[in-house]
Formats: sequence, structure tokens, C-alpha cells
Amino acid sequence: MLETLRRLTQAVNDADSLDEALILIVAQVRAAMSTDVCTVYLHDKRSQKLVFRATEGLNLGKVGQFGLGFDEGLVGWVATREEPLNLEDASAHPQFQLVEDLGEELFSAFLGAPIVHQRDLLGVLVVQQGERRRFSEEEEAFLVTVSAQLAGLIAHAELAGAIGRASSPEAQPESVSSSAARLSGVAACSGIGIGVAAWVSPHADLQTVPSREAESRHAELAAFRQALAAVRADIQQVAENLQSELGPEDNALFGVYLNILDDSTLGGEVASLIKSGEWAQGALSQVMLRHIRHFERMEHSYLRERAVDVRDLGTRVLGYLQDASRQQIDYPAQTILVAEELTASTLGEIPRDRLAGIVSMRGSSNSHAAILARAMGIPAVVGVEDLPLRQMPDQTLVVDGYNGRIYVNPHADLLGRFEALLAEDQALSAELAPLAQLPAATLDGEAIPLWVNTGVAADVQRAQEFGAEGVGLYRTEVSFLLRDRFPSEEEQRQLYREQLEAFHPLPVTMRTLDIGGDKSLPYFPIEESNPFLGWRGIRVTLDHPEIFLTQVRAMLRANEGLNNLRILLPMVTAMDEWRAAQELISRCHQEVLAEGCRSAYPPIGVMIEVPAAVYLAESLAEEADFLSVGSNDLTQYLLAVDRGNARVAGLYQSLHPAVLAALAHIVGAAHRQQKSVSLCGELAGDPLAVPLLVAMGFDQLSMNAGSLLVTKRVLSAFTRDDLDQLMTDVLSLRSAQEVTLALSSALSERGLESFIRRGGPV
Repeated sequence: MLETLRRLTQAVNDADSLDEALILIVAQVRAAMSTDVCTVYLHDKRSQKLVFRATEGLNLGKVGQFGLGFDEGLVGWVATREEPLNLEDASAHPQFQLVEDLGEELFSAFLGAPIVHQRDLLGVLVVQQGERRRFSEEEEAFLVTVSAQLAGLIAHAELAGAIGRASSPEAQPESVSSSAARLSGVAACSGIGIGVAAWVSPHADLQTVPSREAESRHAELAAFRQALAAVRADIQQVAENLQSELGPEDNALFGVYLNILDDSTLGGEVASLIKSGEWAQGALSQVMLRHIRHFERMEHSYLRERAVDVRDLGTRVLGYLQDASRQQIDYPAQTILVAEELTASTLGEIPRDRLAGIVSMRGSSNSHAAILARAMGIPAVVGVEDLPLRQMPDQTLVVDGYNGRIYVNPHADLLGRFEALLAEDQALSAELAPLAQLPAATLDGEAIPLWVNTGVAADVQRAQEFGAEGVGLYRTEVSFLLRDRFPSEEEQRQLYREQLEAFHPLPVTMRTLDIGGDKSLPYFPIEESNPFLGWRGIRVTLDHPEIFLTQVRAMLRANEGLNNLRILLPMVTAMDEWRAAQELISRCHQEVLAEGCRSAYPPIGVMIEVPAAVYLAESLAEEADFLSVGSNDLTQYLLAVDRGNARVAGLYQSLHPAVLAALAHIVGAAHRQQKSVSLCGELAGDPLAVPLLVAMGFDQLSMNAGSLLVTKRVLSAFTRDDLDQLMTDVLSLRSAQEVTLALSSALSERGLESFIRRGGPV
């Protein structure tokens, strides 16, 4: 079975069109199962018919000539129920329908299986036999397996074919309209991007370089050094291009990038191999591929992303060694950058004023490119698995960074709807600008402190421009992620001092190092089979007190003379963890005082982001100075959904009644202990959720800077009585859909339709 599936997969991947792929499928499945007939019906969404698209054994003249409704025939039965049907005598089934001149009258046995891709019915795969017999369980299981494996391949081929038809000069308007396709991935940066696709391919291929003895080791080493220098110059130019867009901390990323090729790291390994007799190209290929494979085997998404960086740098150096002509791309005025693996250096090569959006087949929300996209405010969707790269250049694309969707060659109506959304975003920005320096308050004057989440330097400027009243979450791990080693205590102190000074006298809540899960350091690898349930957050820093103590000392020293520091502990699941961390912080404080540093003891808080902490909330609030809810992880853990997984991201529902019940419980627990409680996840900046969160009693909401003005406007439309009534109505609802509808209605009644979270055209 596996060998047959492998052959099928290869054959479909090599096919030039969907029709060719289908012909190969029916031929190989019929041969593998030794049946008389194999047929594929595909779902035509315009006509809502199951179209006869390919066959081995029936009348080929009928291919493409007719379609069955979902209520017609055995094929319709399989499609409607989305389950296999195995019949000894097909004609005896009440749903049987004989299609004239198709040739089915010759066959009795019938086995059909649905072809389903990500909950979307693509078609039905059928085999038939002349004699009466029931297909065995093994044969049925094989056909179901083939259908499941082929679903993604057919979806990919179908999309590629549609794109090809749409880009053909002979295409009619109807075909363009019907070819509009939607792809799903993971939202890396919100917003709407509309433009023309430009595909960036690798500069060279490391895989194709043979091993060869160097004719002159000296000459090969010199060529390698020269190629390194050229790549360094390129990367430095990229960093300069982005200097106005990014702060110094963000630009440090490119220093990390260059350090990969230092003599003390991979560059040194390549040089050593050349000195031992290998030619430069072979040495580069061997070293880079070894490290790429090493990173790709790692469980954590962040570490796997480092394979992308290594491959990018390696191919750049190889391109210079091969004297390859560098890829010259005439970027359109509105460029949607499309790549298999998008790197930070590639992103920086495109003029910022021409970049409208980013699409990547691979990558996660924590890749370097995603971090930079957010810092630059470019709509981005990553992890788009079914992206037909070679068909993408010059196609019109819409990047829906709100919902993690890509629309290829959208028809006029769909394009118009997204253009309206984009114009609406731009108009809203202008409308909201006067709110920047006004405090957030309800219609009847109740003040609601709005704080900001920061991590990169660019966040600080935006937060100040939009009138943030403090920092609810400073992600200290970002500065660790953008380095190739642990930052020293003094380096950390300088970073933290800049943050504290920028917002003084407003409070700045600094979360201690939060790695693990999807955030892992390249120089401190964590390899686990289930990282989200593994070694992360406070567990790591308590197991490595040298890391924790250095960071806390840096925070306390940075706080001298300012005294606006708050320390937040991530991923706490037990009282013992809280107490152990508190003891270490107290120890650090005594040490810095003894050294002459006059830094006040800061408030220490606990992040509530796992179910255990929800139930311990009151005990934690009794001992901690404040609580802060990390709604992203809390939702993820409560619903058992990895929001970074495109296949299940749709199940990530922050307005799920279970999540809302947990939030209400946390607020009650904190207030019974007379402690403040904030919320610092993405939910805090969701216009739908904001009125409900304030009604629940959250003392502060901390969000991305871009959400501050929207939140101010939404709150100004509600009185306290409105909020209380809304909470009463909503907390009794039993589904996320009902909650969303109720909150949407509340905003619409107040003329805030434009602020409702983008649902995206379907």
C-alpha cells in the first residue's frame, strides 16, 4: 500500500495539469486494486454537481459531459454522507441511478469513498467490479487511505489549474470569476494586503553541489572569503534599508544573521574543510546541509526556522561562488512577496513602499520574518501548505492578515469587498487619530486604563503615539530570540532601562524569560515531543536559576531611580513555583541593595495562562501583588487547540463560553483578595471582546499598540449600565457563535459596524 501511495503521490506531483493527475490516479488505483473500473467525480462548487472527470473502465466520451446532484445516485449518497459505501450489488441499493451510455450496467460491485480536504468535499473516488462481490475490509481501507492522501494533492492540482486558466490570455470572464481560490494559513500580521505576486526563489541549490578535491586550497579559501564578504555587504545593505522602519533592537537581528558565518561558527567549519582539501562549493554545501538537517529534525518551530536562515545564507554564498547571476526582480508597485521559506534578508531587499503583503508556504508566527513583518506593519500569512509556487508570479492576490487567508485571482465582487475593507482601515486610522492623546473612558466617564504589549523597539514609538497608559507585557524573550547567545546582565540592563525610561512614570510590566513551546533559543535548544506540555516558562528559569537571577538583577538595576518596574512570572501552575521565584527575586533585591543600587522592591505578579492557575487564582492572588491573564495560551490550553496549526486554527475561539467562564472566575478571585487583574493577550484588543472584558471587571487591558485607538472608540460608545447588561446577556450563552453574534449586535446598535473583527468574505 505504501509503495502504491508513494507512486501515486509522485505521479500527481509530476503532472502538468489536474486532468493529467486524475488520469494517472484512476489508472494506478485500478491496477493496484485489480478492479474493472476506477472513476473520479469532482465537486463543482458553481453548479453544486459531482462532475464525471476521469475514468478507467467506463465511457471516456462522457468525461466532463455530465454531473450528479448530491441527491442523485450512489455517488451522491457517498458525497452527502461523506463516508464509504461498499455494495455487492449496486443495482439493489435504493439510491442506485443508471446513467445512460456510461457503461455502468456491466458492473455489479461498487465501492466509493469521499475525497475530503480540510472539511471541504472535493469529490468521490469509485471502483467497480463486474461480478457480484463485496470488497474486503482491507480493500475498503485502502481506498479510504488513497482518498485521504489524494485530497491534498487534488486540492493543490485543482488550484494550480485554476490559476493557470485565470492567467491565460484566452480565459473568458466567467472562467476568471470561477477560478478565484482561497488558501488558508496562519495569520502572522493583521491587515489587508492587495497586490501582484512576486516569487522569490533560492539563489542557488546546495543539494546539487558534488564533493571535489581542491586544485588550490589557497585559491578556494580566498574565493570563499570573497563570497562571504559579498554576502555580508548584501545583508548590511538590507539592514540599512530597514533602519528607518526598525529600532536598534530589531536591527540586531541582522547581526545574528551575519554571525552564523563567523569564523567561530559555520564559516569556520567551512574554512577548515577547505583547508583539509575540499573545494569551496563542496565544503559550503556539506557544512550547511548538515546544519540544516540538524535544525529541521528539531521539534520546536523556532529552531526549525533557523534551518531557513542557514539555507538562505548558504545559497547566497554559493551563488557568489558559482558566479551565478543574482535574481533580478522588477517589483510591482503593490508587491505581495511569495516564497517557500521567507527570510529576513529577502524581506529587507524589497523597497518598503512597494511591499503590500507577505505569503509563505513555511514558517510560523515566531519566525524572524514574522517578527519583522509585525514590526513593519505588513499584512502576512505563513504556513500556507497548498501554495502552488510556480503558478503564483504575476497573479493578483489578497492577503487577509486578520483571518490567515489568501485569495488568488479574486473576481471583481470579491476584490471590491476587500478593497472596501482596506479603504475602511485607512479611513478608520484617520478618524481615530484625534483619540491618541485622550484617555480611554466609557460614555458616562468611567476611566479604563489601556496598556500596551511591547517586545521590539518599534512598539515603543507606536505606543507613545497612541496614548498607552503603561506596559502590561514587555516580552523580554524577544531580545533573547534575536541573539546568538544569552545577553549579558549589562546588555539586559540597558535594554530594560530604555523601556522603563521611555514610559516613566507609567508602569512597565516585564515578563521574565518565557521560552519553550513555540519559542526556543537557537543557542539553548529544547527538544521535546510535546513542547507545549513540556519545559517552558517558569519551569525553565527555575531549573536554571543562573539565567533567572541574571535577568532579575538586570531588571532591578535598570529600575534604580525610576521605580516603575513590575515583574510578571509566566506559566505558573503551582504555589511552589510562585514561592520559589519570589524567594529568588528577594535574594536578587538584597544583592543589588548591598551593591549600592537604590532600587525599590517591585510588585510581583503571576500570569494566569493554564487551567491549573485558573483554579489557583484566588490562592495566587492572596500572595502575589497582581494577576495578569495571558488569554492566548489560556484559550489554547482550555480548548486543546494549537492556534499556530492551520488545520485546527479555526477551532481557536477566544469567545468560547468556557474561556469566558474562566475569565470571569479569575476576575472574581483577584478582586476578593483586593488585587488588580489585567488581560494581556490578543483578546484585549478585540473590539468585540473589549466591552465584555471591561464589564467583567478587568482593571487594565493590555494590547498591541495598533489596537489602542480602536479600543478607545469602542469603549466610548457604552455606559457602565450598558456593559453590565451586556455581560448578563452574554455569559448565559452556550456557544462561541452565539457570543459573537450578541457582541456584534451590541456594536452594530451603536454604529460601530466598522470595528467588528473582520470575518472575511467567503
